[in-house]
Amino acid sequence: MSAGSILRALDPDQYEVVPVGITREGQWVLAGDDPASLAIVDRKLPEITAGSGSAVVLADSQLIVRDPGAGVSSLADVDVVFPVLHGAYGEDGTIQGLLEMAGLPYVGANVFASAAAMDKEFTKKLATVEGIPVGPYAVLRAGVSLSEADKERLGLPVFVKPSRAGSSHGITKVTDWADLDEAVATARQIDPKVLVEAAIVGREIECGVLEGEAGGAPDASLLAEIKVGDNDWYDFETKYIEGGGYDLPADLPAEVTRRIQEYAKRTFTALDCAGLARVDFFVTADHQIYLNEINTMPGMTPTSMFPLMWAATGLEYPKVVDRLVRTALRRGTGLH
Repeated sequence: MSAGSILRALDPDQYEVVPVGITREGQWVLAGDDPASLAIVDRKLPEITAGSGSAVVLADSQLIVRDPGAGVSSLADVDVVFPVLHGAYGEDGTIQGLLEMAGLPYVGANVFASAAAMDKEFTKKLATVEGIPVGPYAVLRAGVSLSEADKERLGLPVFVKPSRAGSSHGITKVTDWADLDEAVATARQIDPKVLVEAAIVGREIECGVLEGEAGGAPDASLLAEIKVGDNDWYDFETKYIEGGGYDLPADLPAEVTRRIQEYAKRTFTALDCAGLARVDFFVTADHQIYLNEINTMPGMTPTSMFPLMWAATGLEYPKVVDRLVRTALRRGTGLH
């Protein structure tokens, strides 16, 4: 869905786009460039299948196409890759490492920043070092259970989640310790390392961050407040299918807004991010601020908060996409 939105936003007079999809089995295929084929239809998410197009491999900084009927051919040299991918193998540094080895510039965070932002444990640790507040939590590595001391420290309710996942997959709200083991087992279906976080009663506030132009300090967008409606929390259905409500800009005192924007930029810098990120916070009734997480490739769908926040700030979606591509081209690959 995000890829379809970006396809619509890219100016065909400036860019020649080669859409490459990845199937559930991990096969790369040439995908169609019709954004309509990447939209939700009857509440069903779009999907790339092996029959979607010719197989693609990455070799010698080129995309090589293997067509059973036409044989092997090479596409023109690719200038920059926009890895519009969420979760494991797309947002965790894996594909970023592949692109680094191929010498292909790409949009977004590098290998380390992608991995650190994907792993909520290390996001919290790096943020804490930088003086950015995080809520109480415990880390359960494989085979480890939550101690009685941690239960007393965290209290109820808690949220149990995979340490390295996204889009609210594998998350359970626990209001009775008797349900904890089942929640941990659910999270471990995705990741053997699990986070147990104390629930913070407050408002969900998001901020978009863009890498500064010409290598300058990062820029922060206006803030948005997420409204989950009748849902208990901001789950997958609300995020992607139903589309949660929001206030944009968030109704917060000017000083609180400024602090959140500064925290967002500091988090971006602390993790050594590049290109873009969406940084999420909780704000309590007495305006205490806690970092929730950072997403290095946030949703870019029509209902996603990252493009909506930047549009409200004065940077329309096509300009955001263009800026991201040009920033990646300027940065190139390697250490910076």
